Amino acid sequence: MRITLVSTYALGHQPFGLASPAAWLGAEGFSVRCLDLAVEPLDERALAQADLIAFYLPMHTATRLAVPVIKDARARNPDAHICAYGLYAPMNAAYLARLGVDRIIGGEFETELLHMARRIADGRAPRTSEPAITLVKQRFRRPDRTGLPPLSAYAHLTMPDGSRRTVGYSEASRGCKHLCRHCPVVPVYGGRFMIVSPEVVLDDIAQQVAAGAEHITFGDPDFLNGPGHAMRIVSALHERWPDLTYDVTVKVEHLIRHGAHLRTLAETGCLFVTSAIESVDDAILRKLDKGHTAADFRRAVALCREAGLALNPTFVAFTPWITLEGYRDLLR
Repeated sequence: MRITLVSTYALGHQPFGLASPAAWLGAEGFSVRCLDLAVEPLDERALAQADLIAFYLPMHTATRLAVPVIKDARARNPDAHICAYGLYAPMNAAYLARLGVDRIIGGEFETELLHMARRIADGRAPRTSEPAITLVKQRFRRPDRTGLPPLSAYAHLTMPDGSRRTVGYSEASRGCKHLCRHCPVVPVYGGRFMIVSPEVVLDDIAQQVAAGAEHITFGDPDFLNGPGHAMRIVSALHERWPDLTYDVTVKVEHLIRHGAHLRTLAETGCLFVTSAIESVDDAILRKLDKGHTAADFRRAVALCREAGLALNPTFVAFTPWITLEGYRDLLR
């Protein structure tokens, strides 16, 4: 049976959301084709000849870009089973069904994709757009990146001296323990997070280093949801590849609560930490249930500087509650 996995946008990274299910499906003997339309042209035959076409929708931009491709896939291959999976698939289930998507998968999608492929191969796969959110703990496999474009086709990291580093991407966990009201992780995971075993994470990094990676982005929603797990991984990473650098994403409250780990991050090669600050207005932060204040943000900046880490803040600059003076405060 022929399966085509499609990604339209993954923030400039080689998509883990294709490489991981490709390993699961390939191990079962299915013929898997990966298409990353962010960096390569659409292969129309891969849509026309597939028995199962699955679109990876990890974010809003990826979902919008996938819409015309889903329509094209349905027109070219009316008999194919079309699936959408990832965080934004369940939230857009009704809309995706109108486009012709047969199956919606959220959460730990590898297990459900494999079950779906088996049912299609056996001729007993139902066509239903009811979302299936699977939070069953999985034993992850090393992602299969052989069917994806080379790392050189993706984003690079520019260093202060002007040199460029080839960037790889991996995930040490999924989901999040927190319930911030604006976050797309919450409707799917509901306060749960799943870890990927250190052996799988390090094996995945090893294959990317062999392919030329000099820096790794960890795409976990919050790298310090499980600080013990995270520290084991970065310590082993640094011991094995002392020149390899990386970056992570961490909540402000975790930067403060686990401040003792920040120096370890810096010492093991972490160059910068991305953190979703969202606002410097305490009233807005309470509405978003972010778990930090503007003063906490300033404290996190100081802690990162003391540890030798650059802080890369992100903001939701415009909300229904922003005022002109609040926007000036943000700019200041």
